[in-house]
Amino acid sequence: MNSAEIPLFPLRTVLFPGGNLPLRIFEQRYLSMIRECAINDSGFGVCLIKEGEEAIAPVKPVQIGTLARIVDWFTLEDGLLAVSTVGTLRFITEHIRKQEDGLFIGQVRWLPEPASCPVPESHSVLSGVLGRFMEKVGAEYPEYTPAHLQDAVWVGYRLTELLPLPAIEKQHLLEMSDPVDRLQTLVEILPRFQSA
Repeated sequence: MNSAEIPLFPLRTVLFPGGNLPLRIFEQRYLSMIRECAINDSGFGVCLIKEGEEAIAPVKPVQIGTLARIVDWFTLEDGLLAVSTVGTLRFITEHIRKQEDGLFIGQVRWLPEPASCPVPESHSVLSGVLGRFMEKVGAEYPEYTPAHLQDAVWVGYRLTELLPLPAIEKQHLLEMSDPVDRLQTLVEILPRFQSA
């Protein structure tokens, strides 16, 4: 199955395959979407907002996003719905329609994920940086083992989500299909943070 129709959730954040995204839901259209996804054991697409402001002006999401799968949900004291999600597959949106309730539905095509490949020796500094991050946030990634630090795909995704980069830069890194190209871009970005 290379294409599907999925609900879209435009946000000011970028979700990566294997990444965690906690959400607080209060809008009726998204409460309905979460309920449907939970009943059908399906996911929804998370896309960065390119233009507009959610709940103020019409938004335009970017074309490439990530399918979010619901891991857990519960009601908070303030009545909002807290939802834990994890990123699974990247997709490109080929067509968007808007339902009467304002929910976007996207006709999407799944993007192939590259096979795991080792982090090249020339980029091993990234494994070291990510290792230090994992000492602090490793509990957020229950599947994490030190072996992940040698996987170019995993290192590229995790570092991109953990570094304090502008969302549009994270989006550019999400859209890259070659994991080693992503690592090369991260190596070029790293000096920005070295004095910090």
